[in-house]
Amino acid sequence: MSVPELDPEIIAAMRRAEELGARPIESITPEEARADFVRVVKEFQGEPDEVFSVEDRDADGVPIRIYRGVESDGPSMALVYFHGGGWVVGSIDTHDHITRALAKRTGIVVISVDYRLAPEHPYPAALEDSWKAASWVFANADELGIDVERIGVGGDSVGGCLAAIVARKGRDAGTPFAAQLLLYPAVSTRCDTQSFSLYQSGYGLTRDAMFWYWEQYLGKDFGGSGDPDISPGSLQDLRRLPRAIVVTAEADVLRDEAEAFAQRLFFGGVETEGYRYDGMIHGFLRMAAKVKRSNDAFDEIAESLRPFLEKGWREDFSALPGQSAAGDPLT
Repeated sequence: MSVPELDPEIIAAMRRAEELGARPIESITPEEARADFVRVVKEFQGEPDEVFSVEDRDADGVPIRIYRGVESDGPSMALVYFHGGGWVVGSIDTHDHITRALAKRTGIVVISVDYRLAPEHPYPAALEDSWKAASWVFANADELGIDVERIGVGGDSVGGCLAAIVARKGRDAGTPFAAQLLLYPAVSTRCDTQSFSLYQSGYGLTRDAMFWYWEQYLGKDFGGSGDPDISPGSLQDLRRLPRAIVVTAEADVLRDEAEAFAQRLFFGGVETEGYRYDGMIHGFLRMAAKVKRSNDAFDEIAESLRPFLEKGWREDFSALPGQSAAGDPLT
């Protein structure tokens, strides 16, 4: 298989990251990695989209930031968003551009979650915070001006991993979400697909870096986990999961596992749309200031996300085994 032809603007962005002093993640400390990440993201994000309002809140002890894309007289659709960064770097601040872009271009409410980071807070801290925040949004939908039947979950990279897990937990808990937006997600600890071999170095996120991230989150002997609370790709029962939009980048170590997960969702009866962005690398949505294709992608993602949310969840989840249409246990 031939190597991909990268977008010239992606190549220029990668060179600029090197000029800014971005170092191999596995060669530095988590604190140094966070500083590098902030420095690069600050230059690559560009001017943020203007949204109607931004509000910092507390969701049962988890910091969140609420973006309202437009002014609304009635209940709005919403997306609970989990940022990427390998469970080690990233925050609601570093992903402000992404969450603003999604809120503005879809016209919905986006709730960004500032979950705890590893290695200071290893698994399951990030998942606990993510589930707690998503559950809080669901429980407080009326006060937030959100349509409880049209709440989705989403995230990029490991945030996509968390979103997929929260989507499944919602299904199992009887409070299912209307959609899941998975942007180049990590869905397996195995790291053994063909894309891990093809793009193991020289394309941004490396194979060694992904191993390092998993190690910070799970410990040195994490191995190939079959726990769906860690690797959503290992989940066997995919029925009744929320509709899914799965976005991948052509030159990304995570590409094959994400696309395989999208295929399994589709064949499991889940309404699924998959998009591969050729010539792009992992994290390309954080490069909107440098890469026109990255900026355009937000418009394309918004065009898919809004109709998925508009359909709501009752249509698909009104007959979950053992539950009523309202999600209450049947007696």
